[in-house]
Amino acid sequence: MTEPPQPPNQPPNPSGYGHLPGPPQPGYGFPPPVENPYAQQPQPQGPYGGQPQGPYGQQPPGGYGFPPQPPHMPPGAPGMPPVPPGGPKKKLTVLIAAAVAGVLVLGTGGYFVFFAGKDKGSDKVIGQDTTPPPVDDKASPSASVDKGDGSGNGGDENEDLNDGRKQGEDKVLWFKSSKIDGPGSGVDSKGQWIVGDTVVKSLWKSVTAYGVKDGKEKWTLTLPAVICGVTDMTADGKTVVMYENGESSSADCNQMRLIDLKTGKEGWSKEVPKEGLFDIMTSPDLALTGDALVVNRMGTSSAFKVSTGDKLFNNKREEGCTPTDFVAMNGKMISVATCQDPDKTVQVMDADPATGKNTWIHKLPKGFQVKNVYSLDPIVLDLGNEAKERSIVVLGPDGKQRATVSGEGSFPVGCGGLFNRSLQSCGSSYVDANTLYLPTKADVGKPNEIVAFDLGTGKVKWRTPAGEGRTLTPLKAAGGQVVVYREAERDKGGEVLTIPAAGGTPTAVLRNPSGSAAPVESSFLSPKVDYVDGRLFVSASHLQAQNKSEKFLMVFGK
Repeated sequence: MTEPPQPPNQPPNPSGYGHLPGPPQPGYGFPPPVENPYAQQPQPQGPYGGQPQGPYGQQPPGGYGFPPQPPHMPPGAPGMPPVPPGGPKKKLTVLIAAAVAGVLVLGTGGYFVFFAGKDKGSDKVIGQDTTPPPVDDKASPSASVDKGDGSGNGGDENEDLNDGRKQGEDKVLWFKSSKIDGPGSGVDSKGQWIVGDTVVKSLWKSVTAYGVKDGKEKWTLTLPAVICGVTDMTADGKTVVMYENGESSSADCNQMRLIDLKTGKEGWSKEVPKEGLFDIMTSPDLALTGDALVVNRMGTSSAFKVSTGDKLFNNKREEGCTPTDFVAMNGKMISVATCQDPDKTVQVMDADPATGKNTWIHKLPKGFQVKNVYSLDPIVLDLGNEAKERSIVVLGPDGKQRATVSGEGSFPVGCGGLFNRSLQSCGSSYVDANTLYLPTKADVGKPNEIVAFDLGTGKVKWRTPAGEGRTLTPLKAAGGQVVVYREAERDKGGEVLTIPAAGGTPTAVLRNPSGSAAPVESSFLSPKVDYVDGRLFVSASHLQAQNKSEKFLMVFGK
């Protein structure tokens, strides 16, 4: 297939790229840390005088000669080197041996740059489960996870996590721990889905559903090998998981299976065919919209029907610009292509979810690449180049630039990592109607902010500070408000807040308990967090799997 003709006279607005327009008007800077009017002020209680201990504490990671860290840990997280401070008018490059997601200062010429690497640990399992099932096995019950009894104490732990709860605080509904003897690199828990009256979690080779009210296990499936990719949930409560085609360290991540999250029943199983000699099946990035599922890997993409698993299209082009990634969400799809010209020009195109064909092309300036896609309706792209220039642009339905986002602050961008190259579902940004919500970078001991940008004008609408050295993370945006998680500290429980889309004082809709629960809640590193129907779900994204009890899933409510 030849490259479609380019629409004439579509030069991008120069002001939309490179260093963003100069500093905003006074008042857009970081406010000083203030007392938070809606925050609880509990005093430290319970048996945790120092760092969390016992079965809930973070176990030290193992091996490989790198500093201890779970994957995708944000800058400044506990156990990592603190990120050097820098104001919006400073220009500074920071180089560290083991780093995390890139952070830039939006709205000025200052920047921080980090690069991250990721080692693939051996898939050889030590201890239990040493005999791999055949690849074509149907799912079977898993015996490798201690899922507890649903009583809220993690099964064999006896501590009451609601001990020390203060007046006005809500409670821990239930808690699950996990005990796995796995590979030295640990095991991932890539998926968390809330559907109906169940919360479903993936862990290593299994997918398990728990009742949202009591934590009792409803069903579990074990895949033939390690789960290496998951999708979001479809409108009818299904997901596609990918797993490896064997147990060896050279196994490919190329097996797909449809799972009904409401019942635990399996659908079709397919293998992703290689699209050439250099199609590397290591860490695919999955995206779905409607009945289309895209499997992106390094330089190659394929699309399949969610309902049947049949192939729809791939990214091959006979000449011109070849798409390297497809981004899909909310019924829409775009592709990001790299051209074979001397400048390696990058262009963004719309894509038909059924065929991959495009009707418009938006070319980026020389040297710029797409770092993140925040939304497809409207299209909001985070762009950057090797000169550390950054721009967030808004495109109309015809692919023409509509606005450029401008505001002062340091905002994380992208997933980071050599293999973790997803352009969507990275970080914690949300778009609702005509507003983009971004959290500023969270430094240890310093408060961050939620910043709302008007996508019509590109200007800041409002800022909400976390206060008291706390961290705010957006969870979702809908219905004229943004829902935010105010992360826990060792002596303070987390909170779920709502902020009107127009700005205003946050309202606390859930206050997690202090006392015994706070040290557990605050020690989750890079957790998966969801707030659905008045319940907050906080779960691990990675376990050390050293045959010791580790916190896995914690649920809060009224």
